Amino acid sequence: MRAERVFAYGAAAGLLGDLLLGDPRRGHPVAAFGRAAGAVERVLWRDDRAWGVLHTAVCAGGAVAAAGLAARTVRPSSAASVALTGAVTWAVVGGTSLAREARTIGRALEAGDVGAARARLPHLCGRDPQALDADGIARAVVESVAENTSDAVVGALVWGAVAGVPGLAGFRAVNTLDAMVGHRSPRYRRYGWASARLDDVAGWPGARLTAALAAVAGGDPRGAVRAWRADAHRHPSPNAGPVEASFAGALGVRLGGTLSYGGRVEHRPVLNGGAGRAVEVGDIERAVRLSQRVGVLALGVCAGARLLLGRRRGTRGRTS
Repeated sequence: MRAERVFAYGAAAGLLGDLLLGDPRRGHPVAAFGRAAGAVERVLWRDDRAWGVLHTAVCAGGAVAAAGLAARTVRPSSAASVALTGAVTWAVVGGTSLAREARTIGRALEAGDVGAARARLPHLCGRDPQALDADGIARAVVESVAENTSDAVVGALVWGAVAGVPGLAGFRAVNTLDAMVGHRSPRYRRYGWASARLDDVAGWPGARLTAALAAVAGGDPRGAVRAWRADAHRHPSPNAGPVEASFAGALGVRLGGTLSYGGRVEHRPVLNGGAGRAVEVGDIERAVRLSQRVGVLALGVCAGARLLLGRRRGTRGRTS
């Protein structure tokens, strides 16, 4: 079986596994990678960019190398290759867990239990929940659903289409490293620089595809494109900006504004401020459904592009 079909079948199986089973309950490979990366950090940490570059190279490079070795080992068997691709896709995507956490918070808000929603919010994002009222929590959830649609689903599929199993594993490794050391705290401002920059590069194509698919799948394609073009560049993140702006336009809401991380207040630009309304609790479910539609479309786009590219290569090989 050709590599492009292996990816298409395996990625579809992996997304189906995520839909039916969610994340692995025990022995999650991403959690194991995080523990290994933490052990590497304890050995290498210095308040220096060069040591951070080494940390990123060891951890991300090790994940790619291990995935590449596994893929090469099973390559003689098409069934084993599809199974490996499916298993790795299931392990690295997190669309079902994202939807579950968002809906759990949404149900608490609908029941008027703001305290329960605040307690649950750290499972989804790093905001300071005590500083948020019900509408602020709802806005944080919608923003997190938008950003994580790219980080937890679409970005992995893009790199899987480009590089197979090593691409899937490499993207999740880079994204995990950014979450661990890529923030601008005193400890990681220098040491985490390489992980943060590599995550920006790795996330660039997936973020643009997510924004485009949100425009296609949302209720207001023109509004999504308008918000993307007008506001995405104003966001401090080069990848979260297009995604959140497109989701805001597609849903007809305003995102961004003042928020608090780790006791630090940030005043971010408002996305879709001219046309959108304030986020309401019911918008959480709308955002989740849009995220799910984007994930399905991303599978079709990535698998289709890989199949088309393989077909063209095969045609060139026969005519050369």
